Amino acid sequence: MLQTYEQAEKKLKALGQEHLLRYYAELSEDGKAQLLSQIDELDEVYLDAFSKKDSLSLPEQKEITPIDVMCAAEIESRREEFLARGISAAKEGKIAAVLLAGGMGTRLGADGPKGTVDIGVTRHVYIFQRIFENLSESADAAGRSLHLFIMTSESNHDETVSFLKEHRYFGYDPEYVHFYRQEMAPAVDRSGRIILESRGRIASSPNGNGGWFRSLLKAGYGSLIEDQGIEWLNVFSVDNVLQRICDPVFFGAVLESGLPSGSKVVAKSSPEERVGVMCNKGGRPAVVEYYELTDSMRYEKRPDGSYAYYYGVILNYLFRIRDLEEADGKGMPIHFADKSIAAWDPVSGQTVKSKEPNGWKFEYFIFDILNSLDGCLPFEVIRDREFAPVKNASGPDSPETARELLRKNGIEI
Repeated sequence: MLQTYEQAEKKLKALGQEHLLRYYAELSEDGKAQLLSQIDELDEVYLDAFSKKDSLSLPEQKEITPIDVMCAAEIESRREEFLARGISAAKEGKIAAVLLAGGMGTRLGADGPKGTVDIGVTRHVYIFQRIFENLSESADAAGRSLHLFIMTSESNHDETVSFLKEHRYFGYDPEYVHFYRQEMAPAVDRSGRIILESRGRIASSPNGNGGWFRSLLKAGYGSLIEDQGIEWLNVFSVDNVLQRICDPVFFGAVLESGLPSGSKVVAKSSPEERVGVMCNKGGRPAVVEYYELTDSMRYEKRPDGSYAYYYGVILNYLFRIRDLEEADGKGMPIHFADKSIAAWDPVSGQTVKSKEPNGWKFEYFIFDILNSLDGCLPFEVIRDREFAPVKNASGPDSPETARELLRKNGIEI
């Protein structure tokens, strides 16, 4: 935290954001400390990106082409080969997991972090529990604990840490569990002035799912990764209660490929399914959203009769760290989201949310990380075995559908 008001004032003058201290004298001592902390953490990279926003040319329209997918049949035929390679590297501690767990369970009717939601019927089955159970399978295969980095958010960090401590990390070694908060990006108005959400608080939001590696390094874990000899990170979302984590078969296949990344994919239920599809864009791996595909592309077929654009991502990626560092060093693109942002109104003395978009939020996208790399191995997994997302209170991708798939895989619910 910044030690003095003068240090904060100096930083803000350099950024042209002195207005953030306008109400400083009116704050309590705690309020002053919290505002100074926010100013200390304020990264000018977002403001610099905004200053160049209007001068940026339109994104280059890159050609979209099919990407070669390692299909389930090939994986099965080479399973023992991949398994041996993956376990050998995991035994040496070359892989670690990164859980993106900053979300809340609001859409599921829960007040706390999404990972604390209980989907059990005859016993407690928490989403976090399933993640630790799945990771434990890979750790057992490697004969050692594997490091797990959990990215939380400002809104759920303390509750997430308390919950996992209370449940003793579901039997996992706590020495290998590391928490860090996702970096918050400031929100700005149309002129680029940072918005005050209240007299003593800057309006901010998480910096997008592509900010996970930047936030990990800012939390100081780069030295631990280097000291432990970790070379690969398996990044995944909290939603999926069936996903395999640090999967040695997946790891071994990516190592055998020689490529700097891998992505687990599932075959679409139909050409029309609305999911992001793995492909090449401009000769590099990319995820193309369903609305970017033309009808002719959706139904395009390869010479063997299979669909050319038919494998959707499930947000389970494997990245080689040295390539992530290179991409981060070059500067990942920052995206601007036109949003309605709550702002402090000095006239009414209240925080007021605009009915119309009144400013910009900043985000990094994980898709941009993929597209910055020289290659990616799309690795097909069977949907019913490894894809049971819990996103909605009812209907598709709900606790009900997840329970059905867990039962189908012999997991007690």
